[in-house]
Amino acid sequence: MVTETITAMDPSGLKAIGAGLAVGLTGIASALAEKDIGSAAIGAMAENESLFGKGLILTVIPETIVIFGLVVALLIK
Repeated sequence: MVTETITAMDPSGLKAIGAGLAVGLTGIASALAEKDIGSAAIGAMAENESLFGKGLILTVIPETIVIFGLVVALLIK
């Protein structure tokens, strides 16, 4: 009969799950926000072509959420 003693639990697996959730959930949230902003920007540019710059800037803003998620994942690791 073999008996093994578990002395301490290795937290590296939980850290990997946390880092994956940080990047994955921020990616999903950014995609949902960018979908709504992008469709509104296309509609605005269909009526007035001079709104291209504002639409482009507003479309890029949600990408910062993913960068924050990546920073959190790197800090967890």
